[in-house]
Amino acid sequence: MKLYPAIDLRGGKVVRLTQGDYDRMTVYDRTPIEVAQAYEKAGASCLHLVDLDGAKDEGGPNFETIKEILRSTSLFAEVGGGIRSFERIEAYLNAGAGRVILGTAALENPEFRQEAVRRYGDKIAVGVDAKDGKVATHGWLTVSEVDSFEFCKTLADEGVDSVIYTDIACDGAMKGTNLPAYKKLRTIKNLHIIASGGICTESDIKALADMQIDGAIIGKALFTGALDLKEML
Repeated sequence: MKLYPAIDLRGGKVVRLTQGDYDRMTVYDRTPIEVAQAYEKAGASCLHLVDLDGAKDEGGPNFETIKEILRSTSLFAEVGGGIRSFERIEAYLNAGAGRVILGTAALENPEFRQEAVRRYGDKIAVGVDAKDGKVATHGWLTVSEVDSFEFCKTLADEGVDSVIYTDIACDGAMKGTNLPAYKKLRTIKNLHIIASGGICTESDIKALADMQIDGAIIGKALFTGALDLKEML
């Protein structure tokens, strides 16, 4: 199982939200470049980058910051947040991203999602953010009526390689992740699952690895010191 330390960006700064709430945001002093390089020095090979401004606004305000992170490290980086056009996909891939994550656009525009997978293959992942089992969009501000598990099955049937699945209620709460959800998701054939949200103990990571989840994203637990990245790697 691969570990993906996370850097969430807002206004060019490293931040963390609690349960996706923009009003419950912690801003950290270290620059995004410093954080990314520290993760690489600790032994990380992967990185999870999210443009939180882009998740609400298609403009992608943190694009230059993300480009600088990609230039200054050799990490395999997956990037998400407000990616709703082929131009944005290509901009990130050309900048050095290993994979881009479609969120809102994947749910609301199936034709775009399917064409993106056809063009770019495993360089496309889909972020499935769940609230009470339903898919949330627009930076988690809107909750649809679409069942998150059924949506993941649809994605697998369409040839999507990877899904980043987040239980919003767990995210940033430091109370553990939704292990039963990942156990269920693991039954979907031909789909790589990356767990996200609430991963804050070694037992969380071990449980995910034991059920052969493909990746785990660690965010707030690294900033609070609850987990040591080098030790977990």
